[in-house]
Amino acid sequence: MTQWYQLQQLESKYLEQVDQLYDDSFPMEIRQYLSQWIESQDWELAATNDSLATLRFHDLLSQLDDQYSRFTLENNFLMQHNIRKIKRNLQVHFQEDPIQMAMIICSCLKEEEKILTLAKKADQDNIGSTQNTAMVEKQKELDYKVRDIKNRVQETEQRIKSLEDLQDEHDFKYKTLQSREHESSGTTPIEIKREEMIIRNMFIELNMKREDVVFKIAEALNLTEQIQTALITDELVEWKRRQQIACIGGPPNACLDQLQTWFTIVAESLQQVRQQLKKLEELEQKYTYENDPITQKKHFLEDRAQLLFRSLIQSSFVVERQPCMPTHPQRPLVLKTGVQFTVKLRLLVKLQELNYQLRVKGSFDKDVNEKNTVKGFRKFNILGTSTKVMNMEESTNGSLAAEFRHLQLKEQKNTGSRTNEGPLIVTEELHSISFETQLCQPGLVIDLETSSLPLVVISNVSQLPSGWASILWYNMLTNEPKNLSFFLTPPAARWSQLSEVLSWQFSSVTKRGLNSEQLTMLGEKLLGPNASNPEGLIPWTKFCKENINEKSFWLWIEGILELIKRHLLALWNDGCIMGFVSKERERALLNDKSPGTFLLRFSESSREGAITFTWVEMSHNDEPQFHAVEPYTKKELSAVSFPDIIRNYKVMAAENIPENPLRFLHPDIPKDNAFGKYYSRPTEPSEPMDVDNDKRSNGYMRTELISISEVISFQDGKTIRGVESGRNTVV
Repeated sequence: MTQWYQLQQLESKYLEQVDQLYDDSFPMEIRQYLSQWIESQDWELAATNDSLATLRFHDLLSQLDDQYSRFTLENNFLMQHNIRKIKRNLQVHFQEDPIQMAMIICSCLKEEEKILTLAKKADQDNIGSTQNTAMVEKQKELDYKVRDIKNRVQETEQRIKSLEDLQDEHDFKYKTLQSREHESSGTTPIEIKREEMIIRNMFIELNMKREDVVFKIAEALNLTEQIQTALITDELVEWKRRQQIACIGGPPNACLDQLQTWFTIVAESLQQVRQQLKKLEELEQKYTYENDPITQKKHFLEDRAQLLFRSLIQSSFVVERQPCMPTHPQRPLVLKTGVQFTVKLRLLVKLQELNYQLRVKGSFDKDVNEKNTVKGFRKFNILGTSTKVMNMEESTNGSLAAEFRHLQLKEQKNTGSRTNEGPLIVTEELHSISFETQLCQPGLVIDLETSSLPLVVISNVSQLPSGWASILWYNMLTNEPKNLSFFLTPPAARWSQLSEVLSWQFSSVTKRGLNSEQLTMLGEKLLGPNASNPEGLIPWTKFCKENINEKSFWLWIEGILELIKRHLLALWNDGCIMGFVSKERERALLNDKSPGTFLLRFSESSREGAITFTWVEMSHNDEPQFHAVEPYTKKELSAVSFPDIIRNYKVMAAENIPENPLRFLHPDIPKDNAFGKYYSRPTEPSEPMDVDNDKRSNGYMRTELISISEVISFQDGKTIRGVESGRNTVV
């Protein structure tokens, strides 16, 4: 069963998360048509190998040609057109950069896998837990109240119909009696009196029905206001907070479909109430009297219904998918000048009459005070199609949405001399994209506006890590939608907050977050001995500005993340890499282990991200000795995979006989059991050197890159453990 098929069996809230993975650069149609072929390729490897990525790009085009031929046989003209368009777009986007396509497909597949895992976990989790039960009960209660409003409004519709029938009957009898009084038809006074009594009783009933209908409408509006307040101030605010968390690597945000259902039902009910009030006005115009309940209450009810509808519509206009460059799908809200980005808007009130009626226009830094109050604040123009019409056809789930797919930013050049002496550096300068539209109905005009979360604009990709740090810090600490001066006085973060966000940075790009021991080591780097205090405060400067070994804490983490993604992903996912462990803790872990036991940790001194291994062996007097190899960076790992380095690593002993000292991965896993499946080719048994047999058909002997270290011991009044003096890669 393909991963794509499994995804299609999930609930709508998960399907919406899948929908957000795909856009014009790599449309969902490709994923649908070529699901089996896509899942059979190693896109992770292609994303790091230019020649393989080029091959896969052309393979994909060939697959599309095959699909086109199938549609031709089926005489499916529309799908033929779509395939041609998709192929042209792929050639435009990826012909010169096929690695980018491989990276996008690789990222989409990993995100799909996470969504599947999340869905399966939700099924397996104990639904009876207190927190889940409370959440489910809350949603059930709200759903009941929303549908109760709908039912009440429908019942009022029937009451108005009954009122109209009674009024028509009353009007008929009243006019009939009047005509009889003017005719000499022999009607006796007693009969007239009896008719008058019947009409009076009908009037009393009519008045009571009018009072009842007016009361029911007022009651429905009262309940609607309560529910609307819960939707806008609670549910929508919680969703927006979850969206912030999802943007910075946290759990995927719950979909908007449930909110849309609630918003739409309430909006339909309010629209129906407004129509009911118009009907009452028509009945009033036909017949009214002193102290008529309709006359007394209609303007108040009309104003209230319109006010509630206006508030609901304005709140329902949201940014469903925050601005993001397709080239960096896991780093939203950081935009580079001259690079296309996408953003998606949605109206949670899904009314058919609004389809293709709302034209949305995007603006950059609209009404932003910082443009005038913050010295050196940069200004940008939006290039591309910044106006879109909301419709229900573009979204796979039929929501009323507008997706901007081809926007770019260009910095405005100052006419005078430019100064960069403002209080904010480029990656701390926050900006915002606003979106406006207008809903026009007879007697009602509503202006709608919403904004993206604050974003960072960079001009060089080297600024991306620092820009992402700013996005992390902002969304971790505040839910204010437009505090663009945040970094003038950035607040400190509690360790309990930051540790969770740090773990998300790993779990969002791999299958593993950070465990408590790894976080403890990181906490010690930031807080020292207070790392065990979850309320310990870390200033922004400590996280992103102060240098640790000539590099900030965050840039050190970023370098390790990049190393994992490019060279160590499988080992990290399998738990082979301990990663973040201090040298003191490292020795404590290895101290009582068998000789040759080793662990893998990230270098604390490397500026670009590096990994090393430390092993233990016993001295002549049975004391443990620890050795650590010089860290491996992306340069070495690009030449030889880390599992192969571990397999072939040698130490030059005193007798000048190279030996591999690595035997067991901590705590006691045989090395080949832990890494064997990652070796580039099976380990061959040692054979005497046979030059003739070892030659290939081209006349050359086979070569292999291996690492050899020379371990030197020093004497200074006491025995010093073996010290790494160098590492050479030899053929």
